[in-house]
Amino acid sequence: MRIPGTILHGTITSVSPQMNTALRTVKMTPRGQDPISLDTMNIRGSTIRYFILPDSLPLDTLLIDDSVKPKNKARKEAADRGVRGGPGRGRGRGRGRGRGRGR
Repeated sequence: MRIPGTILHGTITSVSPQMNTALRTVKMTPRGQDPISLDTMNIRGSTIRYFILPDSLPLDTLLIDDSVKPKNKARKEAADRGVRGGPGRGRGRGRGRGRGRGR
C-alpha cells in the first residue's frame, strides 16, 4: 500500500538492514484525512523517506552493533576459501599469462 504524504507516529520495534521497519501503537495520518489508530504496522524500507527521532533518544547507546559475529575458526576458514578479503589459495600460476612452453 503506497499512500503519498502519509505520516506515521509510533514506536519502532525493529529495523532490518533493508530499512524495513516494524512499528507498534501507530497513528497513521493520510494526507487530508483523519488519523487512524493501529496496533502494529510493517513498512517496506524503500518507501520510507525519513525518520524523525526525539532529541531525548540516547543514540550513542542504541546504535551499537549487537549482531553475532563469527568465531575465529569460521573467519579463518572463510579466509582460506578467498571470501571477503582473505588471501585464498589461488591457481598456482599467477594471473594473465599464457600456458607457457612447458619447460
